[in-house]
Amino acid sequence: MAETHVLFVEDDDVIREATQLALERDGFAVTAMPDGLAGLEAFRAKRPDIALLDVMLPGLDGVSLCRRIRDESTVPVIMLSARADSIDVVLGLEAGADDYVTKPFDGAVLVARIRAVLRRFGHAGGIAGDSGDPGQDSERGVLTFGDLEVDTEGMEVRRAGEPVGLTPTEMRLLLEFSSAPGTVLSRDKLLERVWDYGWGGDTRVVDVHVQRLRTKIGQDRIETVRGFGYKLKA
Repeated sequence: MAETHVLFVEDDDVIREATQLALERDGFAVTAMPDGLAGLEAFRAKRPDIALLDVMLPGLDGVSLCRRIRDESTVPVIMLSARADSIDVVLGLEAGADDYVTKPFDGAVLVARIRAVLRRFGHAGGIAGDSGDPGQDSERGVLTFGDLEVDTEGMEVRRAGEPVGLTPTEMRLLLEFSSAPGTVLSRDKLLERVWDYGWGGDTRVVDVHVQRLRTKIGQDRIETVRGFGYKLKA
């Protein structure tokens, strides 16, 4: 089996070298770069399986690098931020990152988060169940909600007949909603099912991804139920 290839972009020499060694010990192949521009070149040349990007990078900051990567690929991206309360966390998620890890981080925690992201990317279609809803074409696995069509087998989404481009994380989030239309899903439940956070996590990850999903499938398609979570309008 081929090694999972990680692109790691970090300007701190000590953190970069120590983290690279730790990831390699866990069986990952690592390309480590010291700045954003070098990271972008490496991404285009190496086409890694996942990218780890520090927020504060010289030349091209991590948020801008994430946007550039997201313009070209749906490869999973994890941002590394020095402060959990930083606006950089939200900016990174809005730029297209799938998750973030706060620095300083434990190597085992980082590896666990990488593996969790890779699991959900590798099994984007494994969470949607048969709701029995009249809007489902059981032969084709297509769920319909107004002008929105979700093909749970082909992993394709159309709105008013036009294809909608979703990242794997956005697709998993939509599959969770569409498997239980009209049911309120709490942020904690979505963290557990979509992000694989059995222990809980930062709900900003959910909120930002819901907002990104709304911009693609329609702002009024996912309803906020204050104090409880979100639900997909049937």
